[in-house]
Amino acid sequence: MTFRLLAKKWGLPPPLFQTLAVRTYREIFTLPEFRMLFLARCITMAAVSVGSLALGATTYASTGSPVLTALAMFGGPLITLLGSATVLSASDAMGPRRAATVMPIAYAVAFSLQALPDLPWGTRFLILAIPFLAGSATSGSVIRLLHAVVPPDGFVLGRATLNIAVGVMQVAGFGLGGLLLVRLPPAALFGMAGAAAVGAALTLRFGLRERPGVASDKGLVIRTREVNRALLGSPVTRPLYLAMWVPNGLIVGCEALFVPYAGQAHAGYLFAAGAAGMLLGDVLLGRFVPVRWRDRWAGPLRILLAVPYLGFLLRPPPGVALGLAFVASIGYAAALPLQERLVRVAGADIQGQAFGLLSTGLMAGQAVGAAIGGVLATGLSPARAMGVLAVASLGITLALTPALRRSEPAPVLAR
Repeated sequence: MTFRLLAKKWGLPPPLFQTLAVRTYREIFTLPEFRMLFLARCITMAAVSVGSLALGATTYASTGSPVLTALAMFGGPLITLLGSATVLSASDAMGPRRAATVMPIAYAVAFSLQALPDLPWGTRFLILAIPFLAGSATSGSVIRLLHAVVPPDGFVLGRATLNIAVGVMQVAGFGLGGLLLVRLPPAALFGMAGAAAVGAALTLRFGLRERPGVASDKGLVIRTREVNRALLGSPVTRPLYLAMWVPNGLIVGCEALFVPYAGQAHAGYLFAAGAAGMLLGDVLLGRFVPVRWRDRWAGPLRILLAVPYLGFLLRPPPGVALGLAFVASIGYAAALPLQERLVRVAGADIQGQAFGLLSTGLMAGQAVGAAIGGVLATGLSPARAMGVLAVASLGITLALTPALRRSEPAPVLAR
């Protein structure tokens, strides 16, 4: 029996109703606002996947440059660094629903402009900056909404379920985008992506109620800098951020080379395989691994993320390459127990900024990794560049392991 049925049976008031356990997909999807948040996440990721693949194909066709192609697909988040250093506390100060709609609206505008014909690649890069500039102050709003619509013990399952939305829609978006690119021009894909982004914004606007922001007697810039300094200066939270930023970003650098490695006709399938692996990892760790074992899987999964990409040094056939990308992406699930640690050590009044900083660092790490991959592929082959990135990712993962012990759950420390 779901907690909704229990609440109706016992006549519980809303505050107590929200404290009941949420441990299954059936229970979490009985929450109407979570359903809307999940739907908006799905639509947004489908739009971003289709639009990014179209932009990567357009850039590579017009420039032939692996560096520009990688930056076109993954370089936009570098722009969010400016906002994260100055106004990221708006993730807590603004109402979370209003903050969450900023990015979909900006994506709709950007994809509509990308659909214009005969744009030079420099103009396309300027347009690419629009959603990242608009959303640089609000990247933690989705986590705030998640905390608002699920009971406290439902965070990990809710976060994993939203990650599943990312994985599923990346599979669908990249797979569909790869098929459509064979038959349609990139401009058509940009139009589809823009329409989907509008749908995501409307879903958030009319599917969730607004919550108040967090009041502060300090200015936005001052609060942002103080909280960032505290989070990045802490010996507990700093290793968590680095472990989720750097090794993952280098592996995204491998993924950014899928188009030069496989060509635009097959790159979509590699992206889809990677997204499917990420989906499987989130399902297994978020739903089926017992809570007491979940944190123990963080280390092995972090290693799994890098090791399969060493196989690309042998230039495997397409089927083997798909398998390697799939298996490696299961390792992205290591972020779930690490994010659970971050929730535990970050205060409730700065959770928006804490996860906004995490999101910005993730995206910036991906952009840096993509740029490094493009530079390496210019001097080496894409396959060799992937191998170098995998070695670097694995080395950093192992180097950060001792520092991560500071944030282990208490039972693990006692053991």
